[in-house]
Amino acid sequence: MKTERSEVILAGSGGQGLVVSGMMLAEAAILEGKNVVQTVSYGIATRGGFSMSGVIIDREEIIFQEVQDADLILALTEEAMEKFRSLVGPKTEIYYDTTLLKERKGEHLYGYPFTEMAERLGHVGMANIIALGCMAQRNGMVTPSSLAEVIRKRFSGNTLQMNLKALDEGKALSAR
Repeated sequence: MKTERSEVILAGSGGQGLVVSGMMLAEAAILEGKNVVQTVSYGIATRGGFSMSGVIIDREEIIFQEVQDADLILALTEEAMEKFRSLVGPKTEIYYDTTLLKERKGEHLYGYPFTEMAERLGHVGMANIIALGCMAQRNGMVTPSSLAEVIRKRFSGNTLQMNLKALDEGKALSAR
């Protein structure tokens, strides 16, 4: 479902790396020559409180800077799923973490064990990277190679290798 414009919501709780994920997604889009707006919202208690990043990617100029018609939603907590489920349109894809949320059935719902997979890789904090890889591979909002380039710029050493592995794991999930 590759389109010229993507409106993305990444939501969960503080500490899950959603703000960083939004920044990385935005940077990958910029590398591809696209226009981007990224917004964040988080509760008073950053770690553990509600956290959200909105990203709009477009080839055209972006006039209104908040997500209005989400194409993709990543929900990493039940609170996030309930909050944004009402924004779902007929084309909205919802990705959620089956490690942390109850299983759901329905069209355009994609449940994957992001946190469980990250734990197996050695750090639960990489669930966000696995999710980004899966969404990018499946949807085409940005290319996984652009995300890999951003990861190479942001990380080094063992952390770099772990994040690239997490991205690859996410890409492989999209085939399921």
